[in-house]
Amino acid sequence: MNTTLSTSAAEEQFGRRVAARLSAGAEDLPHEISERLRAARTQALARRKVVRVLQAAPAMLPNGSTAALGGGWWTRIGAIIPLIALVAGLVVITSLQEDSRTNELAEVDAALLTDDLPPAAYTDPGFAQFLKSESAPAQR
Repeated sequence: MNTTLSTSAAEEQFGRRVAARLSAGAEDLPHEISERLRAARTQALARRKVVRVLQAAPAMLPNGSTAALGGGWWTRIGAIIPLIALVAGLVVITSLQEDSRTNELAEVDAALLTDDLPPAAYTDPGFAQFLKSESAPAQR
């Protein structure tokens, strides 16, 4: 909070120095131009007041400290909840994919074990050649 006050004070001091420099340079200008400058300054000050009114004032707690919206441990919880949801979602997706893979492998195993051929036939190089030669006339 001190940095905001010191920044505001520094801005105020800078503004006063610029205004003093402009005022010193305006003494040598013709009356018409100095009147335009005075009107422009008046408009700038009016806009500055509107901006200050639109800025929200900090809420004061009974003990004199400033309250910030969303501060404290609610902000931390609010930041952690999406991460927890993401991790839970990833765990659920992984679990569902593993179940799907397990079911597919179980179906393949069941098909191999209930087939008329023994599983060793599928590893025999002659059987692979036999399947290729059998499928060749069917493709013609």
